[in-house]
Amino acid sequence: MNSKSSSFFILGLITGALLTTGGLSLFWGQRDQGEHQVRVLRLAHGLDTAHPVHRAMVRLAERVDELSAGTVQVRVFSGGVLGSETENIEQLQRGALDITKVSAAAMESFVPENAVFGLPYIFRDAAHFWNVLNGSIGQELLDLGANRGLRGLCYYDAGARSFYTTARPILTPDDLRGLKIRVMQSRTAMDMIQIMGAAPTPISWGELYTSLQQRVVDGAENNPPSFLTSRHYEVCRFYSLNEHTRVPDIVVISERLWLTLPIEVQHWIQQAADESSQYQRELWRASEEQALAAVQEFGVEVFHPDTAPFVEIVAPLLAQHEGTPIGELVQRIRKHP
Repeated sequence: MNSKSSSFFILGLITGALLTTGGLSLFWGQRDQGEHQVRVLRLAHGLDTAHPVHRAMVRLAERVDELSAGTVQVRVFSGGVLGSETENIEQLQRGALDITKVSAAAMESFVPENAVFGLPYIFRDAAHFWNVLNGSIGQELLDLGANRGLRGLCYYDAGARSFYTTARPILTPDDLRGLKIRVMQSRTAMDMIQIMGAAPTPISWGELYTSLQQRVVDGAENNPPSFLTSRHYEVCRFYSLNEHTRVPDIVVISERLWLTLPIEVQHWIQQAADESSQYQRELWRASEEQALAAVQEFGVEVFHPDTAPFVEIVAPLLAQHEGTPIGELVQRIRKHP
């Protein structure tokens, strides 16, 4: 081994040790006998490998590899092995992780403006939702996290959130009274469940199956693919598609990392993220249909309740935000074509 190769080898060992202790999330390695330096980025998320989000993140990694001719690689860690959503966000801020996928609800504690996604019935339908996200409002919300160390790259579809329960279907808000409903760690989500009449109970995603099984909570709210892949249908036999909120997932990169990247690398990552977003939306449409069909085959009863009573009961929650930055965002969203 010549002196140059030896130096790279020693550097690799030192950097590997730092990675093991969580002290450094990206490193320079050696490729093709020292001809190319490879930057490896770690991407973490909490979903399983069958989920459309994971498949889109794999596509993102593949496109970064292709666009960079192998000089930048993204290693995807699924299933929450590198921590919860909140922990992943904090790791990005410290520079201990490079990229993550989180729900906009989890981002609310770091970028308060993301609370707008937790407000019920502010989007007319899926088409309106994506018109907003692909326009100036959506870009504005992605950019707001930069000064908090969190640069938004793109949105992934997470569908509409609806109630699934263990004991009875939710056909009107009255059916929620006396029930404990799991929510994400989001003040807005908790306020919404409370005003509908249930007791909001924040529980981590990884602990939810057991909590439903042991009746710690009576139900939860989420989209069809997540209901299926989590196997929550095994304990929740009623799924009521009232579609109260549309909370997107957001692909976020560490701002600390971003500022160290050459412009060309930034362009590769952004292009790969944008392409993966479109790919994920295509996967999502198919997975929603498949998921609803599958859970019904497993014996789940699916309902389509009238949304008017739900819209009416949450009106005071929206009124609370009038005259605030969140209220102004709501008005801009509702006026958006």
